[in-house]
Amino acid sequence: MRTSMADWWETWPAKTAESLFSFMNTLVFVFLDLLDIIMCVFFRYVDEILEGKSTPCYCRSQGRINGCEDKDIGISDTLFGRKNVFREIGFTRITQPKVSLSSNNTGTDDLREIRWSDCGCESCVSWINNGDDQKLHVVVKESSEGYQDSGKNVIFLHGFLSSSFLWTETVFPELGNSKYRLFAIDLLGFGNSPKPRECLYTLNDHLEMVEKSVIQKFNLTSFHLVAHSMGCIIALALAAKHPNNLKSITLIAPPYFLSSKEEDASQISLKRLAYKTLWPPLMFGASFMTWYEHLGRGVCFIVCRNHTTWERTLKLITRKKKLNFLVIDLTRHTHHSAWHTMHNVICGGAKMMDPCLEILRVARARVTVVQGSRDQVVPVECSSNIKVKVPDAEVKVIKGADHRSVIIGREKEFANDLELIWNSAIDSNG
Repeated sequence: MRTSMADWWETWPAKTAESLFSFMNTLVFVFLDLLDIIMCVFFRYVDEILEGKSTPCYCRSQGRINGCEDKDIGISDTLFGRKNVFREIGFTRITQPKVSLSSNNTGTDDLREIRWSDCGCESCVSWINNGDDQKLHVVVKESSEGYQDSGKNVIFLHGFLSSSFLWTETVFPELGNSKYRLFAIDLLGFGNSPKPRECLYTLNDHLEMVEKSVIQKFNLTSFHLVAHSMGCIIALALAAKHPNNLKSITLIAPPYFLSSKEEDASQISLKRLAYKTLWPPLMFGASFMTWYEHLGRGVCFIVCRNHTTWERTLKLITRKKKLNFLVIDLTRHTHHSAWHTMHNVICGGAKMMDPCLEILRVARARVTVVQGSRDQVVPVECSSNIKVKVPDAEVKVIKGADHRSVIIGREKEFANDLELIWNSAIDSNG
């Protein structure tokens, strides 16, 4: 009896703290559930006043969009499967019409207008100016040997809320005398690339734009792929579509989870990458922006819509002519592009990773996985998961590195590793 009482007394502080945190966690997210419903009503009426009609949202759970199954047009079920206490009791039945969008919409007059909550700078509205001929923003660094299409092309894909700066500001300077021609892309909806309002930013949308803007434009018949985080999903889809043209693929912190019979792959990704928790702050931010459509739009209205103002202000405060690219990249998107990319690529794309990895396994392509041991965004287990599906894959865990410092802060070492991968791939493939 004394022993059990002593054990209880020793563990009481930890158990009390855990219970208190759980209570606070539940309380905060119930409050956010309510606030998101309120913002749903607010945006509906403000849209009607400023744009003439309300913009459909995903507050009403449904399995079909315009009569098309979500899987047929690349829409993730996580857009509709985000549980909300107040939505479950039917609070939204009178607030919102059904979603009536489809991927690759040709666009109508109202969709070609700038939303009141989006930025109207030249970069953000390039999709209007370029029309149907829009292409991604691509930075090209030519080979020191001059252009030779002999497997010496490298396509770099960045992650979520990032841009080509991730590569041009870090790795490219370390590859100054490289014999490879390098292509750094701003993915659709990010950086200086178009951010079309009519697009639903499905995996196929991103894939087609990369093909159109790089592979077709520069007539690439062979290439290496390097991708970080979310970009790994697009890179795997690209590699699976062009296995005979692929020389090697390097995946940095790939968000890949082994499938489960009990739960859909997209739901697993949603819960693992955007788990509802107050701590750590990074995870709370991810859950806030992923689960709450209208609260996320409110944040983007304040931050992203006014990104040019924030940039000028920060330059005055810091007295710097050039801001750190990590700060700039956080605001260079619209809520529409970020929201749909998060769900339709990161969550919805999870369903496509298994078949893509199977194609790479059969093709025996050179697959390398790199991740930091302290990555708090993508669990380290994801790298091991790739190894399960592709046994020949080389997995390298960088001790002490996190989601970004796996590249930033070790640029020279990282660039050297890349060149070793590319050279060995060329030697083995001929």
